Amino acid sequence: MREVAVIRLLQGRLAWYPAGANDGPQWLDQPQAQDTLRAVLQQRKLTPLFAVPAADVRLLELQIAAEERRHLDKSLPFILEEDLAEDVAELHFSHCAQGQLNYAVAVCARQSMQQYAEALDEYPGVSQWLPEPLLLPWQEGEWCVVLEQETAIVRSGDCAGFGAEKTMLPMLLQALQGGSGDPEAIIVYGDEQEADTQLIPAALRDRIQWRSGDFYSAMLIAEAPRAALNLRQGEWAVRLPLQRWWQQWRNVAALFAAAVAIHLLSTWIDYRQLSEENLALRGAVQETFRKAIPRGAVVDPEKQLRQQLGLLSGSAQSSGFISMLARTGKVVADGKGSIISINYSDKAAEMRLNLLAANYESVERIRAGLAESGLQATLENSSAQGDQVRARLRVGEGS
Repeated sequence: MREVAVIRLLQGRLAWYPAGANDGPQWLDQPQAQDTLRAVLQQRKLTPLFAVPAADVRLLELQIAAEERRHLDKSLPFILEEDLAEDVAELHFSHCAQGQLNYAVAVCARQSMQQYAEALDEYPGVSQWLPEPLLLPWQEGEWCVVLEQETAIVRSGDCAGFGAEKTMLPMLLQALQGGSGDPEAIIVYGDEQEADTQLIPAALRDRIQWRSGDFYSAMLIAEAPRAALNLRQGEWAVRLPLQRWWQQWRNVAALFAAAVAIHLLSTWIDYRQLSEENLALRGAVQETFRKAIPRGAVVDPEKQLRQQLGLLSGSAQSSGFISMLARTGKVVADGKGSIISINYSDKAAEMRLNLLAANYESVERIRAGLAESGLQATLENSSAQGDQVRARLRVGEGS
């Protein structure tokens, strides 16, 4: 664990260990140490890590039922309620899986968590809060003990350990011995070998391996935790610094919002103006169309007016219609018939005549006369209407 910047709370003062800190911790109530740590965090040279004081954390190992795993975040306080003297409402619970149904649990007072958060507020990016005992080196069959001034930190298992005053250490180690059995070796880090050895129960002193060093010295040879029991869970979980981002960008956001609002307002004004102009133009077109063609449906005014203009100006289609109408009218008049109605189709270039004649012979003479004039006339139907005959003819240019 050499690539970390360890921050600790020692005797109520915040301190940190630079990489290879042979001179001990640097106290963060001194400006130079503060600037150095901020530079390290900003450059991301080291991973920041807060070592939660061992005396403030209780470590437990828990085995749960399979159905409890899904709701463990909510049910954990109630599962451990009988094992804790404090009110669970005043405690913070963190956990991490060690196996399918085995979990490591850390319990810490909510008040202490709030104090840590306030102390570290000036140093953003410290996302890992790990208990001090779990940062010490450990392997199966060993205990690791770090002695510092008036305190002792002990790691006795994968997720087991505690912190206490030195005077309480012999009694606590005897209780630990009775609960988990004798260790094969006890690794002790301290400053005075003889005095440190006296703190270990007499029955275990032959297993002591004393080493000169402090907490940071021991941590340097420790491996990273197999499953990191990070106390930053739940309401203390790492979140995006939205408030800080808002403070930095709120002026830009306000300007952007104002620009968007002005653009939308301008677009709406243009749209309303163009809509009014469109309605006025459509009204003018309607009025002009009605002056030329008072009756009939208005579908495509421009196309309809062009068709009428073509008829009046003598286009090829209108000329054909007029010629056909003239020849047809002459033949019908000579045959002593009268035209009731005419329907003309531009596409087919043919007319449909509804005419009234004296008899069927007159209808036939009219049809024959149309053929003689170069037109092709087909009798579609005929019927008697009183003393006269009503007939429908389809008339087109001869082939």
